[in-house]
Amino acid sequence: MADSTLKSNLTEAMKDAMRAKDKFRLGAIRLALAEIKRVEVDERVELDDERVTAILDKMVKQRRDSIKQFEAADRHELAAVEKDEIVVLQEFLPQPLTEEESETIIKAAIAESGAASMQDMGKVMALVRPQVVGRVDMGAVSAKIKALLV
Repeated sequence: MADSTLKSNLTEAMKDAMRAKDKFRLGAIRLALAEIKRVEVDERVELDDERVTAILDKMVKQRRDSIKQFEAADRHELAAVEKDEIVVLQEFLPQPLTEEESETIIKAAIAESGAASMQDMGKVMALVRPQVVGRVDMGAVSAKIKALLV
């Protein structure tokens, strides 16, 4: 079975938040653990660090989308809650990539796949995604690939 140190880190952080009586942090970590557990139960597997990272990355993306909607609706107090949850979740994600690092990975993937046009974008994304998941916004990566392939 897969063993996830990231899931263990989340569990330990949850215990620490309980001891510190940090209700907000505890709630955010419990949300992450609940989503991980839901996927494990649905798929009947134990998740590894890569899948846990993908789940956390998806949760951060959902919160960013919520922030945009809350701010558009002039609900800044709800947007602030979402921003705080992002801060907690990002503690468990790998260090974000710089623009130069992500561009280097993209260019290497384009060279490796031999991509020459937009029809090859899927090949490039398949090579890039495992290297950058949780470390950079995939929408930005997609835009960079499109710019380089045109």
